[in-house]
Amino acid sequence: MNQKNFEYLKDQVKYSGFGESLENDLKANLQKKAPEFTLQHQTAFGKDQVNSELHFKRSTQSDLYFLNSYQAELKKENQKEALKQTFYVNKQGGNVTLKEAYNLMDGRAVNKDLTNKEGKKFNAWLQMDFKQTENNGNFKIKQFHQKYGFELDKALEKLPIKELGVEFDKRKLTESLQKGNRQVVTFEKDGVEKKHFIQAAPQFKSITVYDENMKRIANRQEKSENQQQTARQDQSVKKEDQKQTVSQQNEASENSQYKGKKASQSKGMSVG
Repeated sequence: MNQKNFEYLKDQVKYSGFGESLENDLKANLQKKAPEFTLQHQTAFGKDQVNSELHFKRSTQSDLYFLNSYQAELKKENQKEALKQTFYVNKQGGNVTLKEAYNLMDGRAVNKDLTNKEGKKFNAWLQMDFKQTENNGNFKIKQFHQKYGFELDKALEKLPIKELGVEFDKRKLTESLQKGNRQVVTFEKDGVEKKHFIQAAPQFKSITVYDENMKRIANRQEKSENQQQTARQDQSVKKEDQKQTVSQQNEASENSQYKGKKASQSKGMSVG
């Protein structure tokens, strides 16, 4: 067994969110020197159960093993079917941790520094699209880049959040939301404090707010963005209708001209 390889993988597993409980199983499998192997991991986030299978494979050019991917299975309370998604691990960084994977599978957005095929780094919010799947069975991941226009700090400033008044608390809140967490905060209005839960909603360029009973509260940001999206959709429909109307008019005009021309030709032939 390559000791340095073991130390590297042990740390990688730990900082990917799987803790230290897999250390002995990892060492045992490395000592077997099989071409590839998997490790099982179970944990819970609140009442939600997450089972993971980590996939390791040995290099074809050396005795080094690599963590290539892990499949996470989310089983939510009161839901019969579990949700599955495979998350791939790469050397460029920007890998999704177990907690971030849970947050994505639970419908929230996660902010990551990523690297494109040309090696250029960029920042984006990631969110799973549960209506579309890839060829490998994974749900598609939507990306909202910086140019999309969502700025977390500015979105937070529109809400009466007490924690924003302390720089340390503000930074912790921002970091938590970027990881996809649903965060408890204190709303302060007219001298009255009230607990709420919030999460980032980059697609709508806003913050989703819940009350203390986890019931969603529609806020001005969401209403404004939804109205803008509806307006854009209405404009798109109107343009499409206009195109169809023009097309139908052109078609009717062409048919009329064709009929007139045909009638003229028929008349000319009968005279001859």
